[in-house]
Amino acid sequence: MRFTEIGQQLRAYRLESGLRAEEIAARLGVSRAALYRYEKGEVIKLDTIKRLAELLKISPLSLLGIGVEYYHRPIGYFERIRQIEETTDQILQVDGMPAYLVTSDSYDTALAAAFEETGEQTRVERGQWRATAEQVLGILAARKRLYAVRKPGIICILSLARLTRFLETGIAGTVPLSERTRRLCRQVAAAEVQNIAALMEAEPMGLQFGLLTGTEPTGSFKILRARDRAMLAVNPFRPDSPPGAATGVAMITGADEAIAAHQRVAEALWKEAVKGTNAAARVRDLLATQMVA
Repeated sequence: MRFTEIGQQLRAYRLESGLRAEEIAARLGVSRAALYRYEKGEVIKLDTIKRLAELLKISPLSLLGIGVEYYHRPIGYFERIRQIEETTDQILQVDGMPAYLVTSDSYDTALAAAFEETGEQTRVERGQWRATAEQVLGILAARKRLYAVRKPGIICILSLARLTRFLETGIAGTVPLSERTRRLCRQVAAAEVQNIAALMEAEPMGLQFGLLTGTEPTGSFKILRARDRAMLAVNPFRPDSPPGAATGVAMITGADEAIAAHQRVAEALWKEAVKGTNAAARVRDLLATQMVA
């Protein structure tokens, strides 16, 4: 058994469950320090794995990294993706939000403001909401720091329709916000789309964008490739999803057949996509239209 990977999945599923480390440790009959050691890859008995799986309401096979991983809350999925990105050499992303890893710090600032305002309106206990929001923002920030150090190659296929909606609603477009915060979120979204246009035109080493101007993909996914394996992540959650949202189920798998099928779809979309200066021009036309509107 790969205890490091078991520990990583344990942490992701713990965050997914919403249970505090103290609660799980108490129910398991171990110290919180022992639970954290498990998460860092300490040897763990099979019986303990079974009991943890029962507490977390998942299959023991999921903790062992066998089969498909499912996440119904953004925080668990984002943490698992952060772990996978630690060894990823190439990321192929189809649709979804504009490549989060290359967004600016302003994106995170606007997202934090949106989360703070949403927390004041939600029925969830404010301290709990704030703690979860801080965890999500911390995981996202850690992913950006890791990208800045490792610089895996990114191939990102975006749709013009997705960018249009992003400009219309701004960051955190699915949650109600005050006009002031919504305006900030739209302004930052416009700056991020402008940055995407610049990257399309410059075509920096290790970063490629393709723009779909016709049919929009029916779903978003990414394939993360490392030296010794590849993982497919099918994700309904946007990076700006509310911290406690449970509006879908994300899936992560290393199954060869699933990866190959999605790879074929991505290759077909890449052939269809507009690239380089032509793509940049289309994005800038969209920006100009939105500013007039």
